[in-house]
Parts: sequence; structure tokens; C-alpha cells
Amino acid sequence: MIKVEHLVKKYGDRYAVNDISFEVRKGEIVGFLGPNGAGKSTTLNILTGYLSSTSGKAMVDGLDILEHPMEVKKKIGFLPEQPPLYLDMTVREYLNFIYDLRKCKLNRREHINEIIRVVKLEGTENRMIKNLSKGYRQRTGIAGAIVGNPEVIIFDEPTNGLDPKQIIDIRNLIKELGKDHTVILSTHILSEVKSICDRILIINDGKLVADQLTGNIEGELRGNRRISMRADGPADRVLAELKKLTGVVYASIGAEYGDGTASFLIESQKDVDIRKPMFYMLAKNNWPILSLEFPGANLEDVFISVVDESEHEQKKGGNK
Repeated sequence: MIKVEHLVKKYGDRYAVNDISFEVRKGEIVGFLGPNGAGKSTTLNILTGYLSSTSGKAMVDGLDILEHPMEVKKKIGFLPEQPPLYLDMTVREYLNFIYDLRKCKLNRREHINEIIRVVKLEGTENRMIKNLSKGYRQRTGIAGAIVGNPEVIIFDEPTNGLDPKQIIDIRNLIKELGKDHTVILSTHILSEVKSICDRILIINDGKLVADQLTGNIEGELRGNRRISMRADGPADRVLAELKKLTGVVYASIGAEYGDGTASFLIESQKDVDIRKPMFYMLAKNNWPILSLEFPGANLEDVFISVVDESEHEQKKGGNK
């Protein structure tokens, strides 16, 4: 549905986007991450037709954005971080205004009523937008983005400033929209990406530094493998033996329990499966394993690790 090939955007000698390529398949929900100034907004603005690229291609449904800007814009709904709402309009007036602006051909009344139902704005459609809570204003912005039933929806920080309940409501709404639309979600809230997105793209200093399925990113981008284990044995002695195992780079006691058991957190080197040697060691000492889990790396740690690594590589390249 979306294809970006060697995209570049320069301002003078500075690269805002530096030769990035990626694809987003139809029906995917993709998280777009990066630190401030990384090039996320520039990339999104190129995809939505607000900016032109210096070189490279950005295509939506096979159409080049530069060559077919009007056709592409009809296929995209965009919710910027600050929704462009007209506060003195009612919700229904605003949606009618967007309907006219997008030159929508669908049955006006049926289409707008369907959007109000999907975005759960029933009961507010005749209220002025300035009198709505921030959560309902955000819903109104989302409703405006899906007028015309665009195939692609792009959200820029859609839950910024919302309370916890509103955040959950908007996340559920985005997941629901993802069933019928291709979605790109730009956000700084990493738990949001993990709960909503199928894939994660990480951009840093204008370059794409990671592209992984959400379920794989923690295991594949983290250097170590993390295991949470509970065993029936003296905590200090179990810990000492765990630290002796080849491939273990870190081990600690998580908690000690009154029944003589304890939980442990163990990290091994990449591509080292510590389970068998750990099992044999514990069995030899008559310390039964009660539970074993792979909690994975913290997504925040993964993000920082990937960004730091990309910056380190850039510095190495600059010193050559």
C-alpha cells in the first residue's frame, strides 16, 4: 500500500531524511518511532503531500505522490498532533465541512452518521467543539481524518495529553480502524506501539535504523536474552551457581518467598540458549524449577539501544 524508496529531504547541507526505504502492506498498523528531530514528521509530511522530497520516491497504492498529489491525498487521512479543528463549529458541522473539502462522493448523511457511530461521538454531534473534552476533540479529529473512507490513516501522537481512560479508548479505536485501513502511528509512548502495532520502524538522524515485527523486536534487537525463573532452593547458592554458567552475563534475585523458593532474572549472551545447562545444574543440586518465562527486553531499553548504536556507527563513519 505504501512504498518508500531511497527517500531524501535536504535543507541546505543538512539531511532531514537520509536515504530511507520501507514498505507498509495493506491492513498493517505500523509504529513510527524516533527521538525528536529524527525525521519522523518530515517523512510523514512527505507521505501526506505537505512536503516535496529532494530525491527518491514515495508511493501510495502505486501512485507517486509528486506525480499524482490529488489522487494520493484522497487515499490518505491525516491526524496531526494538534488536530485542525474549528472550535466554533459543532461536530456534525465540522464533519460536513471536511466532507465538502475532500469532495467526497459517498452519501453524505449515511457516511457521516457511520463515522459518528464508529468513532463513538453519538450524543456530541450537535455540541460545539470548543465545549468538548480533550478526548472527544481527539475523537473529532480522528473522525475528520476518516471522512471519505481513505485507505491509509496517519496518526501523529494521537494520545498526547489524554488521561488514562481516554488513552485506552483512543488505542482501541485505532485498533478497530486498523481492521479496515492501513495505519501509520507516530508516537513517543512505546507501550502504545507494543499494544497496537504489527510492526515497528525506528528512525534516527534521518536514517531508518530498525524495521521489525512488534513480537520480534525485543528479542532480535536486544543483545542479550532475558529469562525469569523461579526455583525451590537457597537463593544465594542458586544465584552463585547461575553466575558460573557459561554464557550468563547477568543474574540477580528477583524475590525470596516464605516457602523457601525464589525468583531470578538471568540474561545470557545473544544466540546462547541457557535453558539446558541451567536445568542440569538445578537438577544436579535438587533445586526444582517451578516456572520459566521469557519476559523479553524492555521496549524502552530496545529503543535506546538501537538509537545509541546508530549514533555510534555514524560517529565511527565520520571519523574514518
